[in-house]
Amino acid sequence: MTVHSPAKAGEPEGRSAVAYQVDMRDVKFQLFEWLPTEKLLQTERFSQWAKGDLEMVLEEAYKLAAEVLAPTNKEGDRVGARFVDGKVVMPPSFRDAYQKLCEGGWISCINSPEFGGMGLPEVVGTAINEFFFGANISLSLTALLTRGAGYLIEKFGTDEMRQLFVEKMYTGQWGGTMCLTEPQAGSDVGASKTRAVKQENGRYLISGEKIFITSGDQDLTENIIHLVLARTPGAPAGTAGLSLFVVPKIRVNPDGSLGQPNDVQTAGIEHKLGLHGSPTCSLVFGPNNQCEGFLLGEELQGMKLMFHMMNPARIEVGLQGEALAAAAFQEAWQYAKVRLQGRHWTRLKDHEAPQVPIIEHPDVRRMLFTSYAYVQAMRALLMQTSYYIDMTRVTEGEEQERYQSYVEVLTPICKAWASDWG
Repeated sequence: MTVHSPAKAGEPEGRSAVAYQVDMRDVKFQLFEWLPTEKLLQTERFSQWAKGDLEMVLEEAYKLAAEVLAPTNKEGDRVGARFVDGKVVMPPSFRDAYQKLCEGGWISCINSPEFGGMGLPEVVGTAINEFFFGANISLSLTALLTRGAGYLIEKFGTDEMRQLFVEKMYTGQWGGTMCLTEPQAGSDVGASKTRAVKQENGRYLISGEKIFITSGDQDLTENIIHLVLARTPGAPAGTAGLSLFVVPKIRVNPDGSLGQPNDVQTAGIEHKLGLHGSPTCSLVFGPNNQCEGFLLGEELQGMKLMFHMMNPARIEVGLQGEALAAAAFQEAWQYAKVRLQGRHWTRLKDHEAPQVPIIEHPDVRRMLFTSYAYVQAMRALLMQTSYYIDMTRVTEGEEQERYQSYVEVLTPICKAWASDWG
């Protein structure tokens, strides 16, 4: 195993001074030796990329994760997101780090170049996002939801919506969220009561409360675009009666400039055991009956459309577990090489024998290698699933259906197994 880090000369042997490290050798092995990622580069969709380009992108992403994102992680946990005067205030160091993500185009590295994305293969994006999640998961969650919401608008929105929202979301200028849960509607999404009433101008007045909304409010972006499940008058009960709406925090003028606030109120943030830098918000839409939303797709198709965002999010939940496990393993591995305790097992009865690093104790080695075996397996599962997603985009007919069936089977496994073990 080769630990990859931008450590400088003069650091203690066996342990780098940087806050985050990754086994880049295993990442590249899985991408280019185990998986036929280069096969994707022969297709029209990814023909602008060469293997050398992808390796350079990986190195730059890792450098950003280790040198910019990871140093902000401690402050994110200790200071956390704060609710002040009805607004969420993010940890100060997050602002510069988020700006660096935006400047490098990392927010939407796998999304369409037409709207500001890099257009990387999904499998490469999975490797990149492992670095970002492992370095600072709280900050990276904002980017995750933004690109997911932007993708849904790109895929199902009108030309007007695409022009108004997508590029500014893909570049990170605006944020994005997914608003499903309500106080009485958690796993039972069909119990949602948020209302959407159509107006003469074709837009809808949105009213209701949503809870547990990741990055529901933050001060890293100048606007936040919410995707909200709501029920139109006369809609059937259950999930079949839900429609999906694009609801900006601040109204957007026809020329793309910002208008007036859109009557979206942040009621508070949750107090959690961890991820204190990620604001989990309660939002009230239309407390003054002035909250406008755009219908995305057709009425009564809300859950069907939302799954196009939820399924990638499921994979990324698993990726978060794997990324944290990989980062924790690297910390433990480096610490075990410098922590002196006990005598070598071959000299247990020799009281004059020097103390040895704990990595020389067989049971410590067993625990470390067991942990790393799980990390490699989780990484392999996530990358393979991502590769299959790429294949659904570059194939047709029965071959495409076969890869899609793989994705459908593996997606819930990615979420459940990798998040449990990670």
